[in-house]
Amino acid sequence: MSIVEADGVHRCFRSARAAEVHALRDVSLAVAAGELVGVQGPSGSGKSTLLHLLAGLDRPDAGVVRMDGVDLATLDDPARTQLRLHRIGLVLQTFDLLPTLDAADNVAVPAILAGERPRAARVRAVELLDAVGIADRAEHRPGELSGGEQQRACIARALVNDPTLVLADEPTAALDSVAGDGVLRVLRDVAADGRAVVLASHDARAVAHAHRSIRLVDGQQVG
Repeated sequence: MSIVEADGVHRCFRSARAAEVHALRDVSLAVAAGELVGVQGPSGSGKSTLLHLLAGLDRPDAGVVRMDGVDLATLDDPARTQLRLHRIGLVLQTFDLLPTLDAADNVAVPAILAGERPRAARVRAVELLDAVGIADRAEHRPGELSGGEQQRACIARALVNDPTLVLADEPTAALDSVAGDGVLRVLRDVAADGRAVVLASHDARAVAHAHRSIRLVDGQQVG
């Protein structure tokens, strides 16, 4: 059974001049537990739009997005926020780590927001930093971490509330090939641990780490 699925989704945006931009046209995707699925395509192809729909950050103009069989469009904003907090982990290319907190505290933030005690959340955070290979950097702030280490911290943060779905948007874009390959191996391990993982990237080498993939061009699914 799929953890998340998009069924024939369309998304259209209107510019200031009222011109319509079709970001997605009839795109379908289903991802089961244990799968790492790639979404490949050039910049502007609709990859990030699709991930936003899967995360419940946006709603499709047509078609449906379901998580565990529930149509996300039927959920109000607070319910979708809770869904993202507890069930969905987001990994972004911009990292978005808080500069005044060390790596462990950055990872712990979502757990604290979900009601975990700070001390227990930090213990969990350090365990996850160990799982992604940077436990020795737990007390270092983002400015003291390499790009690959920051992205691994972001993956740990995405996992801290034990989500069933992890969405990674261009997770290797700012990394060199060695650091990027390390991050991709971690994402495969995340999937092997029983989660559904969607990786969006313009880089065919990154998507090659996925179990299977689709390709988007101008918002249309071509493979």
